[in-house]
Amino acid sequence: MAGSARERARPALPRVPALAVFDYFLVGYRRTWRAGVFSSFLLPVLTVLGFGLGVGAYIDQGVGGVRYLDWLVPGLIASTALQVTVGDSTWPVFSNFQWIKTYFAQSAAPLRVADILAGHLAFVVFRVLTTIAAFLLVTGLFGALRSPWAVATLPVVALLGVAVAAPTFAYAASVSSDSWLAMLFRFAVIPMTLFAGVFFPVESLPEALRWLAYATPLWHAVDLCRAATLGVAPQWSIAGHLLYLVAWSLAGWLLALRAFRRKLVV
Repeated sequence: MAGSARERARPALPRVPALAVFDYFLVGYRRTWRAGVFSSFLLPVLTVLGFGLGVGAYIDQGVGGVRYLDWLVPGLIASTALQVTVGDSTWPVFSNFQWIKTYFAQSAAPLRVADILAGHLAFVVFRVLTTIAAFLLVTGLFGALRSPWAVATLPVVALLGVAVAAPTFAYAASVSSDSWLAMLFRFAVIPMTLFAGVFFPVESLPEALRWLAYATPLWHAVDLCRAATLGVAPQWSIAGHLLYLVAWSLAGWLLALRAFRRKLVV
């Protein structure tokens, strides 16, 4: 009887257990969100001012007949989503395994590995969506959003977040030192940001680099975001872009699930 009473007194897990993991990270974020305001929001806005208004003032013809600020903003939307995603998918994941070992505590609860992974991925997507929503509001005040379809950038960056976060989770769960995380920024995030069509058209690159840019998930998100904010058709088909990002998401999920199980399942 006493055991039954204790069972009844225990708080029940949500019907979707991954929501318990999401709620855990959300509670922590309520106490720390101010620390990320500059890197995830103010810095991109300053970039809009510096590049869009500063450099853009010297580009008389714009890009393809579009004012440079208007052309740049969707690229910054996608690249900001990328940087927020990688930032929240590297050291936090690594520390949850190596330093504070949060994942091990969660796996001791009635949670599956897939629940832990899905809950944390959901939190990363939440971070991306809130950051980009605020970014859209500010850039809209600058008059840099030329189409009401700009709101369609939110599901695009959410999909980009999963496409990038899932393989990054797998990477962060597999490395033995946090030095490898810095290398990910140096050799993946920075080159993608520079050459995936954020600051200048990919078509101006040599052909070999152009196809490398097409292979990155960032370029596909940039093209979709640019089409949405400018109210034009993307360079590639919408379905092709989405399927490519979904493929990255599924492959990343499988890799991350495998890496998490290796660490958490004894």
